[in-house]
Amino acid sequence: MIGVILLNLGGPDSLQAVKPFLYNLFSDRDIIRLGPSFLQKPIAFLIANTRAKKTMEAYNLIGGKSPLLDITNAQAKALQEALNKYFDTEKKITHSPIHSFTHSPIFKVYVGMRYWHPFIEDTLKEMYRDGIKKIIALSLYPHYSVTTTGSSIKAFKSALIRVYRCEGYREEKYCLSCPPVTVRFVHSWYNHPLYIEALVEKIQQGLEGFKVQKPVVLFSAHSLPQKFIDGGDPYVNEINGTIEAISKKIDIEWYLSYQSKSGPVKWLEPSTEEMLHELSKKGVKNLLVVPISFVSDHIETLYEIDMLYKEMAQKLGIDLKRIESLNTSPKFIEALTDIVIKNVKEIGWI
Repeated sequence: MIGVILLNLGGPDSLQAVKPFLYNLFSDRDIIRLGPSFLQKPIAFLIANTRAKKTMEAYNLIGGKSPLLDITNAQAKALQEALNKYFDTEKKITHSPIHSFTHSPIFKVYVGMRYWHPFIEDTLKEMYRDGIKKIIALSLYPHYSVTTTGSSIKAFKSALIRVYRCEGYREEKYCLSCPPVTVRFVHSWYNHPLYIEALVEKIQQGLEGFKVQKPVVLFSAHSLPQKFIDGGDPYVNEINGTIEAISKKIDIEWYLSYQSKSGPVKWLEPSTEEMLHELSKKGVKNLLVVPISFVSDHIETLYEIDMLYKEMAQKLGIDLKRIESLNTSPKFIEALTDIVIKNVKEIGWI
């Protein structure tokens, strides 16, 4: 059996979960370093307490919880169905001996979250109980950054050591009675052709929502502290790579900005707020926002873009609309399916 685990951020599943979710988020030094390491968790605790009320108000406006888990579970279900359908089809048409075994490989897709339930380690425990020995760890962040994919994979590797060993194991070696496990990591897929097609499809649909005048397109990516990029993080290059691939398929006037910054450090520029003012000065009246680094709806799309930025744009005389998120669109699921299939074929699992 081949297990696929979708790695994602996670989000609070109730208003009561907001504070511990924020604590987990700000405790991660791969995202933001809050003083010396021994002060990270105490400072994270203070930040979580300070921000909890305002953040709870935002979540309350979008239904009282993050929709991210529900969407990711739906993506996992759709991906599992697509993978097994593909395998069944290929098994029928191939004469390769690998497909003649009595017990053919079966894909099972799981969800592992970084900062809230189901945590990556809990999902790995489920995979262990299911007897999974071959794992594709697929990050749902299209663009690699040490703060997102890097942090998730780091947590995955740490949890893997704990889970795939017996209780009372010795740190220096695996217990011989435990099954071996092989993992293939998918770090980045920012220019995958089907992913690009999925985005182009949503952008074209969004453009059709403007009946009078073709809008300007604003790609809004999640921001990062500038120091990560200065240190060699490929995030911005990969964001630009995605936009370049899109612009080759569709004729648009576009700009790039960054949203969701927090804390006093220098973040990527320009911010989406700043860009809205700049576009207003340029005389832009119609604006289509593409949340380029997000593949699912969550608070950054449903609250930050759909409420805060839309209201700001309206005051500036701009009609702001957002493309539909990829979520479980057929083309996006097709892209994820192709990514997994190519990886398992490359390493000879099927």
